[in-house]
Amino acid sequence: MASPTVTDSAYPHLFSPWRHGRLQLRNRIVHASMTTRRVFNQKPTPEMIQYYANRARGGAAMVVTEPLNTSRLQSRSHYVRAWNDDNLDWLSQWAQAVESEDCRLLGQIQDSGRGRHERGRNPGAIGVSALPDDLSWTMPRVLSTEELRGMLDDFGQSAARLERCGFSGVEISAGHGHLFHQFLAARSNERTDEFGGDFDGRLRFLQLAIASIRASCTGRFIVGLKLPGDDGMPDGIDPQQAAQIVSLLTRDGSVDYVAFCQGAHARTLDWHVPDMHWPRSAWMPLIRSLRSHAHGVPVMALGLITDPAEAEGILARGESELIALGRPLVTDPAWPLKASAGRESDIRYCVSCNSCWGQIVEGQPIACDNNPRVAAVDEVDWRPAHASVSRLIVVVGAGVAGLEAAWIAAARGHQVTLFGGGAQVGGSTRLHSRLPGGESLSSIFDYQYLQARRYGVRLELGFPATLMDVLDAKPDQVILATGSSLLWPRGWPAAWREGGWVPDARAAALGLVSRFRPQGGTAVLFDMDHTEGTYAVAQVLRRLFDRTVILTPRERIAMDVPLVSALGIYRRLTKLGVDIVPLADVSTCSELESGRVACENIYTGALQVIDDVALLTYSTPRAPRDELLAPLRSRGVPVVAIGDCKAPRTVLAATSEGHAVAILD
Repeated sequence: MASPTVTDSAYPHLFSPWRHGRLQLRNRIVHASMTTRRVFNQKPTPEMIQYYANRARGGAAMVVTEPLNTSRLQSRSHYVRAWNDDNLDWLSQWAQAVESEDCRLLGQIQDSGRGRHERGRNPGAIGVSALPDDLSWTMPRVLSTEELRGMLDDFGQSAARLERCGFSGVEISAGHGHLFHQFLAARSNERTDEFGGDFDGRLRFLQLAIASIRASCTGRFIVGLKLPGDDGMPDGIDPQQAAQIVSLLTRDGSVDYVAFCQGAHARTLDWHVPDMHWPRSAWMPLIRSLRSHAHGVPVMALGLITDPAEAEGILARGESELIALGRPLVTDPAWPLKASAGRESDIRYCVSCNSCWGQIVEGQPIACDNNPRVAAVDEVDWRPAHASVSRLIVVVGAGVAGLEAAWIAAARGHQVTLFGGGAQVGGSTRLHSRLPGGESLSSIFDYQYLQARRYGVRLELGFPATLMDVLDAKPDQVILATGSSLLWPRGWPAAWREGGWVPDARAAALGLVSRFRPQGGTAVLFDMDHTEGTYAVAQVLRRLFDRTVILTPRERIAMDVPLVSALGIYRRLTKLGVDIVPLADVSTCSELESGRVACENIYTGALQVIDDVALLTYSTPRAPRDELLAPLRSRGVPVVAIGDCKAPRTVLAATSEGHAVAILD
């Protein structure tokens, strides 16, 4: 596949070849490090190598790998071992797959130290000082001075090994609250040897790591550096210290580029991968200020940059020299190819939802809400293959599961009719896109709708399809994607529902999201859902009501949200003054007609009364809306349920199942 060119490009800075010292790049786009969880027993797999080859083939000029085991003290099974010769053939294959596409491959040197993203603690953690991790409370084994010297030698030898195998360089990841960061910050470094004490001592381990790599590799080898820009923690690395660090590390020319990240492995973990509650290009103000301290060393911008125009603007204004895209290139490896060709509408855009992060920390291969083909051989600029036999397919439901199935089936040459109960496509995902932090979700169904129109899907929107509507179409296949409904909370009086006094959270949000005049009183949200949409509804309620209270039977909220996003939820709701009552249910002795809700402790039965309640709503587990499934089967119609209609789950499951059913013959 041809590399992007700058001919007639709307993004001349982004796609111009770029040269600076050892960096010789075909454009300014770098794939930032992302853990794939496609490593087995410290060895690469064909699927992992394919993932990286796809990003190179899609037009990235440089790719930074996921963290590698580059010291004999490192043994994480889902990181590739590079500290000895066990994987020489695999490492060479990896390098060949990427470098053959005129894309530089850099291995990442990193250790999480005491930090732990996964649930529980890490009994094998190593660390700087006898201080617990701020999140997991993992207590590391403190590394001795001799072990640290051995580790530095290992880093140099591992880098040399990567160079022999065809890698162009390495990136030292010294931010995110990981081991190098733990050395830098007084908060986490209480050592009294040469690697602790004052500022110079805390900087020494990172300085010597750079020196070890430089001494072990040729003059052509690239060394990049990711540094903390602001970790947001007391006695951590603030912008002033970050400026000192970058100034000291870039003045001798040993580093080829620097990037700045934010947050730590602490209560600022959500700063690592900003979601759509953050402004676009979220870290650029800080990056601009730190760039002036880098002695002319190229600076790489990163942090919620998803659109080619955003990237071009950053470069055109001289705010950075390189653009790092992590999640956007997970979503669409052909982002560069499409942007350079003026095909922006064909890009499947990152929605910054952090589902990929959630997959990774749960030990699952990286996956994406808006890319069902991550790491597939044909992933880059994929187009569906034509079906051997054209059929008439009816899709019932215009949410993201149904839309994904409909456009792919039509692209394969089938005649497709899609029935949607709403006047617009998107289903419950459209509602979420109208809530705080959900805006980018619209890019999922916008892309699907555009493709559906392009491939001739017949769209019947605005009324719920009946059994006869479906049968009258005489389908060869029916795909049910009719979604789900929130269950009425168990034990609540039926009279509350029959009187229309207690709407579910979807109905409440739909009625309130466009209102801006305060309603007054108290809103009570009963939470048995624990996903992000519920807390976006809570933000809407807090904007409109004098007080908002979340009740949940669990011990805390957001338990089904990845930690990196849950911390942001806790931060936002706390700052907004939302009251959270755990271990609570709504008591049947509540007097809704008098505006009094009694919440009952699920263990003790103790009551707490909330007065002046203007709204009681609930967000609960969902039941499939599959009423058409049995009648269609009884009439012999081939039918399959997908998405929430099959089993209520996530957007990731919905798009994946819509995709999978449509590519089957």
